Amino acid sequence: MKKILLIEDDPAIVLSLTDILESEHYEVFSVRDGEEGLNESLRNGYDLILLDQMLPSMNGTAVCRALREKDKFIPVIMLTSKSEESMKVLALEIGADDYITKPFSINELLARIKASLRRASLSPTEVRTEKPKNITLNEKEMKLVKNGTEYFLSPIEFKLVKYFFDHPYEVHSRNKLLDEVWGYDNYPTTRTIDNFILSLRKKFEDDPANPVHFVTVHSAGYKFIP
Repeated sequence: MKKILLIEDDPAIVLSLTDILESEHYEVFSVRDGEEGLNESLRNGYDLILLDQMLPSMNGTAVCRALREKDKFIPVIMLTSKSEESMKVLALEIGADDYITKPFSINELLARIKASLRRASLSPTEVRTEKPKNITLNEKEMKLVKNGTEYFLSPIEFKLVKYFFDHPYEVHSRNKLLDEVWGYDNYPTTRTIDNFILSLRKKFEDDPANPVHFVTVHSAGYKFIP
């Protein structure tokens, strides 16, 4: 049985999600404080964390950032009432694997949980060496080093990078990337891909506003040019 830690301070949401997740045969433990949630997440070997953004003592952003310094691999899904793109991009940049905006449908949340758990169960594979010459990847630590500067990648960022490395110069539609990397067809929006590409460009590109590696192919999708 997979163990999920729910870090959420709204009692109604905690009760509702706990009932739903337990009915799906997940073991659920909940805390309502950010600092306590961080400590709990590092103690008891959870398979996935649902993390609210607005929390007492320590917000979700701070919790996720601190967690990623200790654990690079545990899937984290951010729960946020903020729909602005900047908040979504920030969630990805600090190491969240996914985000979902309140109010959300339960079916959507369950689909994202299943996909995150499935991705986490995949065995790492070697990346090809067709990458920019000033870039090295540390697969064990999911770390990218560019000109001596280190950037840590979230699990989904790392999987997306590996997919591009394995398919250089090919044009990939957003839907194809969702199918191949996220692993299910009914992801709610292809804008998710755009947000991840923005995040990767900030790490890979010398000038993210004028990318030369992660290139937009208008009306088609993206391609990676080593």
